[in-house]
Amino acid sequence: MIKILCTISVLLIGFTGFAQVQPTKKKAPVLSDQNSTSNPNTNPNSNDQAQQSVAPRKDSIGFERRNDAKDSINITYRYLDSLRRNNLDSSINDFSRYYVVPSDYQYLGNNGAAAFPLIFKPYLKAGFDPGFHAFDVYKFTFENTKFYKTNRPFSMLSYQLASGKEQMLKAGHTQNPSPRINVGFDYRLITAPGFFVTQNTNHNSYRLFGSFQGKRKRYQASTIMVGNNIRASENGGIQNDTLLADPNRKDRFSVPVNMGNSAEYRRNPFVTTVSTGNTYKDFNFFLRQSYDLGKRDSIAINDSTTEYLFYPKLRIQHTLTTSNNRYRFSDVIADSSLYQDWYRITLRDSIDSFKVEENWTIISNDFSLYQFPDTKNPSQFLMAGITLQNMKASNAAGEQKYYNLFLHGEYRNRTRNKKWDILLKGELYANGLNSGDYLVQANLERYLGKKWGTLKLFFYNVNRTPSFVFDNRSAFHLGVDNNFKKENIISFGAVANNSWIDLSFQNHLISNYTYFENYVDAAQYGNLINVLQGSASKKIRLAKRWSWYAELALQVTDQAAPVRVPLVYTRNRIAYEGRFFKNLYLHTGVELRYYSSYNANNYSPVTGQFTQQNEVLIKNRPDIHAFLHFRIRGFAGFLRAENLNTMSFENGFGFVKNNFAAPHYPTQGFIFRFGIQWWFVN
Repeated sequence: MIKILCTISVLLIGFTGFAQVQPTKKKAPVLSDQNSTSNPNTNPNSNDQAQQSVAPRKDSIGFERRNDAKDSINITYRYLDSLRRNNLDSSINDFSRYYVVPSDYQYLGNNGAAAFPLIFKPYLKAGFDPGFHAFDVYKFTFENTKFYKTNRPFSMLSYQLASGKEQMLKAGHTQNPSPRINVGFDYRLITAPGFFVTQNTNHNSYRLFGSFQGKRKRYQASTIMVGNNIRASENGGIQNDTLLADPNRKDRFSVPVNMGNSAEYRRNPFVTTVSTGNTYKDFNFFLRQSYDLGKRDSIAINDSTTEYLFYPKLRIQHTLTTSNNRYRFSDVIADSSLYQDWYRITLRDSIDSFKVEENWTIISNDFSLYQFPDTKNPSQFLMAGITLQNMKASNAAGEQKYYNLFLHGEYRNRTRNKKWDILLKGELYANGLNSGDYLVQANLERYLGKKWGTLKLFFYNVNRTPSFVFDNRSAFHLGVDNNFKKENIISFGAVANNSWIDLSFQNHLISNYTYFENYVDAAQYGNLINVLQGSASKKIRLAKRWSWYAELALQVTDQAAPVRVPLVYTRNRIAYEGRFFKNLYLHTGVELRYYSSYNANNYSPVTGQFTQQNEVLIKNRPDIHAFLHFRIRGFAGFLRAENLNTMSFENGFGFVKNNFAAPHYPTQGFIFRFGIQWWFVN
């Protein structure tokens, strides 16, 4: 990891140096900004610059001012398996785009700690799943990889510093050495000592990616390498919630916690040792190659240059995916009485060491055939494929080998006029560990025009084996043996996005829902669970420069079901915003987030799972933040005063009225956050 950090640091220094050089024909990236009144697909400064460009008189000697708008470039990207290309978004009206945890998630009191969605999201994937998702929001994946297209090297550097010595560094770079090749990397570091004992986190994630297209446009290849190192100390929550009101414990390090109290704790962000907590490591490799058969064509640009065209009719594709995952919980100062009470584990000594670990190696080979009915529309195709997945697990019980063989197919049609987008997809696990699993997905999207925007309908039906953490063979299975049935999830709904309001509706129907009813025992709910969700978001213009960004979500489910969700979730931002002094974009105001009281899940540190509970009602104050965001060309800055709702005048002034994320897991008090981000075009 040290070598990787040093290499990335050298690259960043080089990119930064190049970025400061002003070439003769410097080109600026196209960065869309929702605050700008200009076209979001053009350079926000192009209108002013174009107006200043005046042609010299023919009968005079002078210098012609260069029009930067003519030199602007358009950097676009697409996600893996996506047909759409997107422009970069540099808008500053939503800080959640720059923060690692989404605004509708709740983390357990420290950046980098276990997190869960406040808006219920079922796991809509068939096949094998290890079952550890508490830290998913901090990980790089294949699915969120961006493949860029640019004719200039493009770099991004971001840094955030917050109270409690919390830091986050993000860096990225991409370039097209030739029109047929794109390469790049992403890196992210999160380090946060936390405000309570044994709460420090340190996450490192890196990603290397590249794509290549042959000269004749028949051969294509894409590759991704992703690594995540998640290190999160676990304290099991505080021992007594009333201690937060103790005037002698305003320094939260003096509040006793359930796990790790005996550890020597230092408030040093560079100390990444996890004495009590989880360490999740993974390395993933992806290689996809394809060769097309079809119709050739070419255009002569000039006497020496020819542009080759190719219209595919049949594509042969192979995809190789490898994954190495390690899940480990360790406690070098384990309290035997706590492990006996919580996990029914008997340790030899009153203070002993404890460790549980499981490693997975997964290799998948997929062969697929694509057929393109419309010669001039590569966004319409039929695909059929077969995948062989080999898996090996190793833990204290030894090695276990499994496999899966599944078939999959897909029909996709994004019409040439870009008005219709149809997706039909299916998977069937024919043999192996997850035999009988299947997935059916159908999406229909229609562009209704500039006024009415887009309307999307979607449907999922997933029949899946419960995650392996519920299996008796898992090292993290600490309860009694079980024999669970397959889960079945039906999810359908609609999403409408337009310039006036964004609306969505979802209905989830879940049979045989599998969950942890306490820290040890897993269970399966026999009745049907019905979760209804509706949401709306709208930007309301209050005055010339005053805006109200309103978000509201409602959720309803059976109170007897083991799914726990808040009835109401809302986030509101009232901001003074606009464009000043030609290049200054300003967004400043107050943000409020609130969700209604509910029986939030417990959290089990050893298994890394959220568990059902009915005893503690989480009832919080609204989260209140004041912010000042600004952008000047390719530079953005953020100043935020967060958690002002924790202010209290009891027993003297202080920010001690902490909210709770889960039972006995208080969130942070007042935080001052400072952040910057640069976009460079070399």
